[in-house]
Amino acid sequence: MGVVLTNIWLKMHRYLLNDLIQWKENPRRMPLILRGPRQVGKSYLIEMFGKTHFQQLVTINFELSPQLKSCFEQFEPATIINQLELALGVHITQDGQTLLFLDEIQEHPPAISALRYFPVVRDG
Repeated sequence: MGVVLTNIWLKMHRYLLNDLIQWKENPRRMPLILRGPRQVGKSYLIEMFGKTHFQQLVTINFELSPQLKSCFEQFEPATIINQLELALGVHITQDGQTLLFLDEIQEHPPAISALRYFPVVRDG
């Protein structure tokens, strides 16, 4: 039974990964929300995708780092990015080569609302 479930998971994983690659290649892509039951591998999938398809992956987990919620008090993307850079000590590029992964975003509804103000900037 375990082998069957593993094969099903791998097929679903490949299918979702293909969707993520198509999303990345879209020059007019918008922020993406991946929804599903807990503990099915969503975070693992995004982290693996970010590490293999982007030059940089920046992960913010609102459960593990609740202090970062304050970065989303305003909806201005430039302000949010600047505050995250200061808090995390990283440079978040806006050339389409940094994946900003907001894990457990449901823990902070203002962050979900802020996504509508985040056009994805991509040169070329």
